Amino acid sequence: MTAAPASTLLTGISELWTLDPALDDPALGDPALGGTARAASDGQIIRDAALVIEDGRVAWTGPAAQAPDADAREDLGGRAVLPGWVDSHSHLIFDGDRSAEFEARMAGEAYAAGGIQVTTDATRAAADERLLELVTARARAAAAGGTTCLETKTGYGLTVAEEQRAARLAARLVADGVLDEVTFLGAHLVPAEFDGQDGRPGAAEYVDLVAGEMLEAVAPHVRWIDVFCETGAFTPEQSARVLRAGAAAGLGLRVHGNQLGESGGVALACELGAASVDHVNFLAASDVDALAATAERPVQQDGSGRWGDGRLAVDAGPTVATVLPACDLSTRAPLAPARRLLNAGAQIAIASNCNPGTSYTSSMSFCVGTAVLQMRLSLAEAIRAATRGGALALRRADAGHLGVGARADLHVLDTPHAIDLAYRPGMPLTHRVLRAGERVA
Repeated sequence: MTAAPASTLLTGISELWTLDPALDDPALGDPALGGTARAASDGQIIRDAALVIEDGRVAWTGPAAQAPDADAREDLGGRAVLPGWVDSHSHLIFDGDRSAEFEARMAGEAYAAGGIQVTTDATRAAADERLLELVTARARAAAAGGTTCLETKTGYGLTVAEEQRAARLAARLVADGVLDEVTFLGAHLVPAEFDGQDGRPGAAEYVDLVAGEMLEAVAPHVRWIDVFCETGAFTPEQSARVLRAGAAAGLGLRVHGNQLGESGGVALACELGAASVDHVNFLAASDVDALAATAERPVQQDGSGRWGDGRLAVDAGPTVATVLPACDLSTRAPLAPARRLLNAGAQIAIASNCNPGTSYTSSMSFCVGTAVLQMRLSLAEAIRAATRGGALALRRADAGHLGVGARADLHVLDTPHAIDLAYRPGMPLTHRVLRAGERVA
């Protein structure tokens, strides 16, 4: 049996988007590891380039004429190469179908978050092996579109046993290399059995459960805690209770905020030092200012030893505003003001929000193209938000870029020019995807 080469030289790269943090240009307002997701410096996009992979990591990048020797060599035929997409917001652990809800919404009915209960009922009824198969298939579909670092959430169980089950299954898929990050979202919606009617417990009792017994059961399997801070879900006060309990358990904080209105979620996320606040469709001037004010908070190395190489501390760094273009289109909501956030100096990320109700796509390329075409981002801003922005939102130093030492996560496009992601929207432009140097699509 022939041993795999220790190092591989990839040549024939028309554009190599390293987005290497070591080459950040301070003139772009980008002194921190995570950057501001504004643009790429000249040195971060190399024309006629080459790249060396060794032991699953990037070992060298530069002009092809200066490439070193390696054990193996492969010509990519003049294609563009990006870092793999970092999808920092998805909901993949579910069973069931909500296409009828989508059809009704397209006919003019408003979205009000209630469909989450439909998915919860179907997910509770699904066996473990079925959920594992479904999540694995969805993660593979994401990888086929260039995603190489993928977060997903619980939130369709909403009982202690079901949320623990979802977290346990997701943690198993992290160990298998299918997923990268898991978030506890017990505070997704107050389930029907906590409606406070006919002697049944109400929302306050459910918040107590999430912040107590449920969190205790789930915390060993996850790195993050999230809450849907929105009218019809959880108030800022209820959300703060859940998030503070999560922080006390050692989890990093994430928030669904300001999707349906000025819900207070953004202000809460900034106040508590959350790594990310997602949706951000409706922002007051004070929300934008608060996000921008967090932008220079320095990231820190993770000293816990719990999560291994490549992860940064969950309780330090900026609060990233994560925009979800596919969700905005699917719900016919006002687009999140990504341009306004960038102009103010905030950190942004782009994610898919893949879920069965409001954004049933894992195509980060579609999200990037939409951000350019509809959100008025430049190509460099959109690519960076979907790579390094997502990595910053997940506090990952090893993903979202192709600097030396990064995990060799490559998205090889079937075109010489990355601008085609927006110029040729909807076209199948992914040629090959590598995760830690191994082909996954």
